[in-house]
Order: sequence, then structure tokens, then C-alpha cells
Amino acid sequence: SGSFDVVLDDGEKKKRFHLNRSYYGLYVCPMMWRLLDNFSSGAVCMVLASERFDEDDYIRDYQEFISCVRDRR
Repeated sequence: SGSFDVVLDDGEKKKRFHLNRSYYGLYVCPMMWRLLDNFSSGAVCMVLASERFDEDDYIRDYQEFISCVRDRR
């Protein structure tokens, strides 16, 4: 089985999680920037969501994300 890293960034701190077991999961809260990185051979990343995908709900630019985080404080 493969592995990969998930870097979560809340606008203030970043934390890296190494997922290397098929039974590991990671819950990502709203307003969390994420980066998937360091995929090994055979790695599979499965994403589950509670709602249908809507492109308008997502921020694709990191600087825009940081601005939104600062505006919420």
C-alpha cells in the first residue's frame, strides 16, 4: 500500500500528516487550506463529502484564502 502527506493550514499554522495505512482517515474542517504531497507508488486518496460539489464554494487562490481568514477574525 502507498502513502502520502496532507498539509493543513488554518492561515496561522501548518501541520503535516503522513497517511500510510488504508484505515487512516483525516477530517478537514471548513476554512482549512490543504495540500496533498509526497505520494508514493500505489497511494490512493479517497475524499468523502457531506454535500454535493459546488465550485463556487471553494477558494482556489492561497492569498485570497489568507484574506478571508483575516476578515473572519
